[in-house]
Amino acid sequence: MTPLSIEIVGALAALLTTFCWVPQALRTIRLRDTRAISLPAQLAFAAGLVLWLVYGVLIGSWPLIGANAISLGLVSTIIGTKLRYG
Repeated sequence: MTPLSIEIVGALAALLTTFCWVPQALRTIRLRDTRAISLPAQLAFAAGLVLWLVYGVLIGSWPLIGANAISLGLVSTIIGTKLRYG
């Protein structure tokens, strides 16, 4: 594989794993129903995203940086809604 094709695979993976959170974030905002969402799990996931983001910055990988920054924003929205509405 060429370096470009490797980056394309990374970009596609980043898009899929990032935007899978959009429906959950929108549903959480719209319904304000977070009873089925585990706060400890979301916090642990957010911490992992922060570490992936730092790692992406350190190695200069734009798919890691972009995907984890957007995912962190979406998951933070879910966490904020969970904290606000329980």
